[in-house]
Amino acid sequence: MTIFGGRGWLFAGAAFISLAAPVVHAQSADQAFEAVYSSEYDWRQKQFGPSEDGPKDQPLVLPDVSAKAQAARLARWEQVEKQLAAIRVDQLSPAQKINFAVYKGQIDALAAEQRYHEYEKPLNADTSFWGDLAGWARDPLRDEAGARHYIAMLRDIPRYYGEQIANMRVGLKRGFTPAQITLQGRDIGVEQVANAKSVEENPFYAPFKALPATIPVDVQAALKSEAQAAIAQAVVPAHKTLLTFLRQDYMPGARKDLAAYKLPDGKAYYQSKIREFVTLDKSPEQIHQIGLTEMARIRSQMAQVMQQVDFKGDLPAFLTFLRTDPQFYPKTPQDLLNRAAWIAKTFDGKASEYFGRMPRMRFAIKPVPDDIAPFYTGGRGGPGIYLVNTYNLPSRPYYSQIALTLHESAPGHAMQMPLAAENKDLPAFRRDTYLSAYGEGWALYCEALGEDMGMYETPYDRFGMLSYQAWRASRLVVDTGIHAMGWTRKQAQDYLHDNTALSDHEIETEVDRYIAWPGQALSYYMGELAFVDARKKAEKALGPKFNIRAFHDAVLALGAVPLPVIDQRVDQLIADGGKGPYPDEE
Repeated sequence: MTIFGGRGWLFAGAAFISLAAPVVHAQSADQAFEAVYSSEYDWRQKQFGPSEDGPKDQPLVLPDVSAKAQAARLARWEQVEKQLAAIRVDQLSPAQKINFAVYKGQIDALAAEQRYHEYEKPLNADTSFWGDLAGWARDPLRDEAGARHYIAMLRDIPRYYGEQIANMRVGLKRGFTPAQITLQGRDIGVEQVANAKSVEENPFYAPFKALPATIPVDVQAALKSEAQAAIAQAVVPAHKTLLTFLRQDYMPGARKDLAAYKLPDGKAYYQSKIREFVTLDKSPEQIHQIGLTEMARIRSQMAQVMQQVDFKGDLPAFLTFLRTDPQFYPKTPQDLLNRAAWIAKTFDGKASEYFGRMPRMRFAIKPVPDDIAPFYTGGRGGPGIYLVNTYNLPSRPYYSQIALTLHESAPGHAMQMPLAAENKDLPAFRRDTYLSAYGEGWALYCEALGEDMGMYETPYDRFGMLSYQAWRASRLVVDTGIHAMGWTRKQAQDYLHDNTALSDHEIETEVDRYIAWPGQALSYYMGELAFVDARKKAEKALGPKFNIRAFHDAVLALGAVPLPVIDQRVDQLIADGGKGPYPDEE
């Protein structure tokens, strides 16, 4: 999973567009479309300001999230929907047809979120608006201007939190909240800020403890004084207000039901989440059945590994063995970090055999911050970073680390996202945007690709990969089960316990994530199937002309796109005789 679950824009959904359609008056249609997306995307960036992973020289402007601003956003996106409906898609150039598919999906998802008032529920099981701000506090300040931007942002937190709380009160009143069970412990980060022993120990003051030497000493002193005042006068009071609201009103009053179907207009809402996160028109029942079918296939492969290691017993007994034998678990947090680094470097030695183009951006490996680690996933990656969760080491088995690292670092998220961002052939709305079905599908495909690359050193490592495949396939069963079929939390936990080697702690945090974030968990395996099917199609059609590097370069050069576009790109690869987008690198 990417690190950008909260503030990252997770857009999706678009009609299947044929790249083979004749081009008629392409220039005028292209220009009309470009005028629409250029104007809207420029406006959109001003609406939300820079993200945590964006340029550090921009002011950290907190967005207006008031009900009035939300209504204005809906009006703008509905206007854009009408503009897109007027464009003759058959007259667009091939490149703009792909842009149209991606862009229309973004706008449809944005408009749907506004219509369902998603802003009234600004948190899920592992992300929140206050946690997103805390992420900025972990980044170093580079210069005086950046420090002043940061202080201005601190001063604006009371206004921003006030608007969020007002929205949450409306959601609370109409029953549009996360399930109460998923909110346990979510106030920890707020409490750490509200009740810090001193301003200097407040998490938001951290960047001022190591200001760059390029800032004169007297200016540093002034900046520190201003930051201390902003934290005491604005940040701490805002967090105290938020903490009181969470503990006295929101968490006690949150809905007891788990299912998205139980939310206001729940069936339509959940279907909109499927469309957003899967980019295909599939019903919950169809996805549920796909999950059951894939789980049966994966379990047969698990049985083969059990025979390979000569295990005498059934699958539940083998899973118990994996969960309890000390040989599979790190003894210290550094052991786990070292293992992740070794795996990542091992991939580096194989990368050129499977990829023609690599991103310029490298990534760091760091532990998940302590304040979110107890309810965070096992790892998360994105541009420049691979976070490894070192909390509760008995739940972090070595046999899962290869699959996890390939998914979160390279060639998964920490490689795919920078490649998209560095691709100047793509318009900004494609370089800057993350689409879950593509990004998570690619990262899960990378786990399976590890088998081709010879990354899995032991049968237990391979079983860890199969367990991760089963984990994502089981999400198709569990997510739809919870939100559309009346499954209980225990029923979902039992399904994961019986079908994967995940620890009980990780099963609990995962199920709560699915409950609080309807539909997102479906994107992984449905996305992987698109990449697997596309590769099989290319291999069958091209035969000896199939080049794995050309295939990977072709699909990665797209950036994040709706799943049907992957299939279209492979059709083009086949028509080109297997030649990828970078002929000089073949």
